[in-house]
Amino acid sequence: MNIRPYEERDFDQIQALNEAEGWSQLVRQHELTKQAWRQSNVAYVVESEGQVIAYLRGLTDTTVSLYVCELLIAASHRRLRIGERLLSHVHALYPETRLEMLASASSHTYYEKMNFRPFYGFRKTIHE
Repeated sequence: MNIRPYEERDFDQIQALNEAEGWSQLVRQHELTKQAWRQSNVAYVVESEGQVIAYLRGLTDTTVSLYVCELLIAASHRRLRIGERLLSHVHALYPETRLEMLASASSHTYYEKMNFRPFYGFRKTIHE
């Protein structure tokens, strides 16, 4: 298992993970999702036997905030602490930052076990 920076050749495998997870908006907006990966300054994958099995995409100002946009582990590789290792790896690159992310109703307990505390925020698209 190898954590490494994202390369454009990884994108199709990332989209396959998104599709398997039911993250259909990322799959449907293929070109926008690809552009988001190109423009993100935090983009890492976990590779095992030539396959991308996990990824993390985010943004950071490198000094205060490190925001995780997406973190996804293939269902077949969950409960192996890969997500924890990936988050730790990325946070170690920017150790002075606070690590922030959104969680779903089903994933919040995962983050709470790793000592993340909840915070509240808001979301709106330009079309709303």
